[in-house]
Amino acid sequence: MKTPLPTHPLRTAADLDPLMAAIGDARIVLLGEASHGTSEYYTWRSAISRRLIQEKGFQFIAVEGDWPDCFEVNTAIKQPEVTYGTAARLLQTFNRWPTWMWNNWEVAALVDWLHQHNRQVPLGQRVGFYGLDVYSLWESLQEIMHYVERQGDGAATAAHRAFRCFEPFSDDPQEYAQHVAFVSQDCEDEVTAMLQELRRHPPVLAPALGLEREMAFAAEQNALVAVNAERYYRAMIQGGSSSWNVRDHHMMETLTRLLDLHGPDSKAIIWEHNTHVGDARFTDMARERMVNVGQLAREAYGAERVFIAGFGSYQGSVIAGKSWGAPMEPMTVPEARRGSWENLLHEQLKGENALLLSAEFRRHPAVSDVLGHRAIGVVYRPQFEQFGNYVPSMMAERYDAFLFIDQTKALHPLPVRPDEHVPPDMYPWNE
Repeated sequence: MKTPLPTHPLRTAADLDPLMAAIGDARIVLLGEASHGTSEYYTWRSAISRRLIQEKGFQFIAVEGDWPDCFEVNTAIKQPEVTYGTAARLLQTFNRWPTWMWNNWEVAALVDWLHQHNRQVPLGQRVGFYGLDVYSLWESLQEIMHYVERQGDGAATAAHRAFRCFEPFSDDPQEYAQHVAFVSQDCEDEVTAMLQELRRHPPVLAPALGLEREMAFAAEQNALVAVNAERYYRAMIQGGSSSWNVRDHHMMETLTRLLDLHGPDSKAIIWEHNTHVGDARFTDMARERMVNVGQLAREAYGAERVFIAGFGSYQGSVIAGKSWGAPMEPMTVPEARRGSWENLLHEQLKGENALLLSAEFRRHPAVSDVLGHRAIGVVYRPQFEQFGNYVPSMMAERYDAFLFIDQTKALHPLPVRPDEHVPPDMYPWNE
């Protein structure tokens, strides 16, 4: 490469100053990752998030995790005292495969920091932690049952009806999906009616944002999860891009609801895989008519109010499974494929880490073409990497910034007893 790419060194949190300046007054900051099992992606996202919270007043972090599990963390970190024992114990709520995504040392350190930060501010200003995903059909139904039984409101009948509809499938969404494939009967009407009833009978609460108001919001959110999870599992049978789009539309709808909950001036930090945050219009996903959260956020709020940062690395190690539902294990990440974005940066930077800002390199000839950009999922087979795992991308348009970590190491999972049920394998690239 004759003309080097403009880069900034990336060694400590102080090196994030150019990134903070580029983010400016953005309302939504999306932080990606090229895998779900790389330590540096988590620690750098934590460093960025801490600065966004402290310096720019961001109110919550929303992640690629299930609503009930994340809301348990959210409630715990907003208490004035430590009620959860240790962060490691609290994160055992993430017990469904892939457990390591949120039950790990790196997230535990963030949880402790969030709780310490929240102890110093009034309740209405405490930073939240929420889940955007759609997989928790059964868990969300159970949370709704607990809520309506406590409230004793008019939604109880609809909630019981929805619960009974799914009960024959033994809390296994895959069994439900297989049933719908062969029998016309489904539970769509029941979960839709439950959501409508919860919205029709909201509790009378004080206007200030507090835990009581959040509990009412969480009940409605669990109903929304049930509605969209039911749609997701029906779409799963059809194949193609439909189930992916149901999932990302749900995550965007949840983000919008959270922003509305926190008020017109609220700001959100999003943690998801690059395939969810990097604008899909500038990848080969567009050919398959797939959308993602990054694209939807830019369309809904305007590109000037949304800042997307992707991550990637040249080589190292990662936590993943050899097949869907397989035990997690550390795996070697080989050198990036020649001609890829990661290989290009490795050759220029000679092993150094760097921050790149799209506004600075958008006109560079090396990024005018579509380059392969590595995407490692929860399932990974390093021996087949040269034949896959790369998403053709227009990097300067897909992201507003890119953080390149030349050498990475595997995430540090915490011990947990895994749930026997595994979400169905419907991720492109096993993301």
